[in-house]
Amino acid sequence: MSDTHADLFIEARWVVPVAPAGTVLEDHTVVVRDDVILAVLPHDEARTRYTPREVRPLPRHVLIPGLVNLHSHAAMNLMRGMADDLPLMDWLQKHIWPAEGRHVSAQFVHDGTRLACAEMLRGGITCFNDMYFFPQAAGEAAVAAGMRAAIGLVALEFPSAYAADADDYLNKGLAARDALRDAPLLTFCLAPHAPYTVSDRSFTRILTLAEQIDLPIHIHIHETAQEVDNSLREHGRRPLERLHRLGLLSPALIGVHAVHLNRFDIELLAQHGCSVAHCPTSNLKLASGIAPVGELLERKVNVGLGTDGAASNNRLDLFQEMRLAALLAKGSSGRAEVLGAHQALHLATLGGARALGLEARIGSIEAGKAADLCAVALDGIELAPCYDPVSHLVYAAGREHVSDVWVAGRERVKNGRLLGDDEAKLIKTAALWQNKICPRDVLSRP
Repeated sequence: MSDTHADLFIEARWVVPVAPAGTVLEDHTVVVRDDVILAVLPHDEARTRYTPREVRPLPRHVLIPGLVNLHSHAAMNLMRGMADDLPLMDWLQKHIWPAEGRHVSAQFVHDGTRLACAEMLRGGITCFNDMYFFPQAAGEAAVAAGMRAAIGLVALEFPSAYAADADDYLNKGLAARDALRDAPLLTFCLAPHAPYTVSDRSFTRILTLAEQIDLPIHIHIHETAQEVDNSLREHGRRPLERLHRLGLLSPALIGVHAVHLNRFDIELLAQHGCSVAHCPTSNLKLASGIAPVGELLERKVNVGLGTDGAASNNRLDLFQEMRLAALLAKGSSGRAEVLGAHQALHLATLGGARALGLEARIGSIEAGKAADLCAVALDGIELAPCYDPVSHLVYAAGREHVSDVWVAGRERVKNGRLLGDDEAKLIKTAALWQNKICPRDVLSRP
C-alpha cells in the first residue's frame, strides 16, 4: 500500500479537534486510512499529499470527535418514562428495582442496549461507559451496533436475576470480560454500584482486581444528601473519605454524579487524580442537586459528561448535557465565564476519554488516533448566522443536526440515517417489551 493512499477524505467547513484546546480549523480535511486518522490538513494540501478512495464533502458542517458518554445504564432504555417525577430512593426502591426483578434478563439487556446504541449513534455518541446487569449481553449488543463501549462489571451485595452476591457478580463479570476481550471496540471497568450497596470486604476485592488487571473503577458517589448522611451515621465518615481509607481513590476512579461535595471531598478527588462523570439532566430530574463543576475544574479534576439511563433522563443526548452543564455551572457560580463552550465540548469528548484511560486512542481529532468522528450540519435556518461553530455546538445545535458518524473509520450514520441496523425492527422490539412491562410497573400519573 502506498504511503499516499487514503481510504477517506472528510472535507469539512470547520474541524474542531479539541486538542489543542480552543482550536478551530477552517476548510480542513481529515484523512483516514483503515480505522486511524492519518492527518488533518488544509484541503489543498491534503489533495496534494494523499490519494483517497472516497471523498465526503461537508461544506456547511463542523467535524468534531465522537462524543463520549461517561455514564450510562444502556439497557434501561426499555424503562424510559416508566416512573417519572420521583426522588432517587423512591424511584429506585419502589419502582425501578422491583421492575428489574421482574423483567431483567440477558435478552432484556441485549435488546435495551441495542436500542440505546441506535439512539446514541444518531446523536453523535461513539463511545459509552455502561453499568448494568448481564454485561456480556450489553457488550455483544455494542459489538453488533459497531459502537465503542466500556462495559462495567457490576457489583453489589443484594441478589438479582443475574447474580447472588458481590462475589458472584464479580466472578460472572470477569467471565464476561474473558468472553469479549478480543472485541476491538470494547474495554472494561469494574463497576461497584455505590458505597451504600457495596461492603468494605467487596471494595477490598474490587481494588485488588483493579490493580491486577488494570481496569478503571466506575461508581456512583455523593449523588444525594441522604447518601452522605447515611454514610456518616453507618460508617462515621463521608462516602469519599470511606473510599479513600479503603485505598480506592486514584486516577482509575470515575465518580459518578458527585453532587454533594464539600471542600474536603473536592480536595480528595484532586489530590488523587480521580475523574467525575457529571450527569446534569438526571441530577435535576431526580432532584438530587447541582454538582459543583466549576470548583472541580478549578482544582483540575478531570470531568466528563454522562447521560445516566433513559429511565432518569429521559434522553441519551450529550448535546443536551453540554448545554445544561454549561448553563448550570454559570448559574450556580454566578460567573458567566465558567465552563465556556470549548470546555463543555472537552468534557463531552476528551474528558470522558481520559477518565476511561482512552485519551491516547479517542477524544480528539489527531493523527494516529482512531477515526471516531461526528459531523454536525450548521446550515439550518435556526442556526443562521454562525459566527462561532463551537458556540453553536453547545448553545444552539442539537442532536437532530448530527448528519454523519464514524466509529473506528466505519460510517455508522450517513445523512442522518442509521446504517447497519433496522430502526423499524428496533422500535418493534421496544414495543414488545413495553407490552410485557406495562401496565403493572408504570407509575400512574395524578
